[in-house]
Amino acid sequence: MPDQPPQNIIVNAELKAYIEPLTPDEHEALERSLLAEGCRDALVLWGDVLVDGHNRYGICVKHGIPFRTVQHPHFRSVEDVHLWMIDQHLGRRSVSDYQRGVLALRKREIVAERRARAMADEKEKEKADVNAGAADDAARTAVLEPRPLQSREDIARAARLSSSQVSMIEKIHKQAAPEVVAAVKAGEISLNAAAVVASLPVEEQKAAAQAGKDELRQVARRVRESRRKPREPEPAAQDAGTTASTGAGVADGDSHPELQALRRRVAELEAENAELRQQVQMLSAQLV
Repeated sequence: MPDQPPQNIIVNAELKAYIEPLTPDEHEALERSLLAEGCRDALVLWGDVLVDGHNRYGICVKHGIPFRTVQHPHFRSVEDVHLWMIDQHLGRRSVSDYQRGVLALRKREIVAERRARAMADEKEKEKADVNAGAADDAARTAVLEPRPLQSREDIARAARLSSSQVSMIEKIHKQAAPEVVAAVKAGEISLNAAAVVASLPVEEQKAAAQAGKDELRQVARRVRESRRKPREPEPAAQDAGTTASTGAGVADGDSHPELQALRRRVAELEAENAELRQQVQMLSAQLV
């Protein structure tokens, strides 16, 4: 049975900000729903600390809407709370691709740090010859440990994204200016465009973002074009046979080394062919 609401629910600012807040439109829609239907889902607590349902709690308190609470039985640390919050939001359809990718990356970091600490603790316990009771406690804790997200494919599966999307999100998360990240969250530019812009110096990113979404897209397009391999110049319009017979070199305007070498080889082959034709004619005459 759900617990009764405690006298004093503690709203931890860090936990409240851990997950991306609702947009004004989303918050307004939730408020209309709660006013019309009431608070159907229980708020999740860790002791007196609110873990899940911060927006619902604020709206219910504002309008005097009754709500229920439930204690989560397996939290042992703030890291446990973070992992649970991440898993909850990874399963929600309303969370954007970018935010799911960021959450999955956070989960990878938390799990990796916990495993590293656990391995270090295990070595210490082995040295200290830990008693059986403590070993049983460690075994029970290990059952609750999530699987590590060791590869980009693991992260992609957890976030329901492709590996390429995870790669772009990781680049944006590490390199993008806050203004570019805000544009991604608002849906003004795609993950692909944001990842391209994130490769620029931070000041250039900020300037593009301040100029608006159209400028951000144009900057991304220009960066992509600058990275494309330049096309080789078109050969000069001249007769190859004439070039071979006269021994003329490459036109002054064509200085590409590979193009020059190719043209020299063509001239050599044409000269060899001409010589062979002369030899054939001479042999034919002797036979006659």
